Amino acid sequence: MNLDCGTIYWGVGMSKGYKSSKSPWILFLLLLAGGLAGSSLSGTLAKSLPFLAATSNIGLKPATLDLHFLSITFGFNVALGPVTALGLVLGYLVYRKV
Repeated sequence: MNLDCGTIYWGVGMSKGYKSSKSPWILFLLLLAGGLAGSSLSGTLAKSLPFLAATSNIGLKPATLDLHFLSITFGFNVALGPVTALGLVLGYLVYRKV
């Protein structure tokens, strides 16, 4: 019985079964939580600091596809303010640390 402990088999099982623990769903949930926290904090602080109430609307206006038997409306709108952006950045930084 010859056991050679000096031989290393590179690549065996290292790339096939490797799965990152960072899920895109975790990123989505952390960004959502950061955005919601920033938005609510902005609404609270805007009474005393009015510049925090400034938002920029980003998105697509609603467009409707009517097929006579089915009507589908596409569109989204994001109101992004300074504290909301800070919440999104903090959510991303938490994702990087996890």
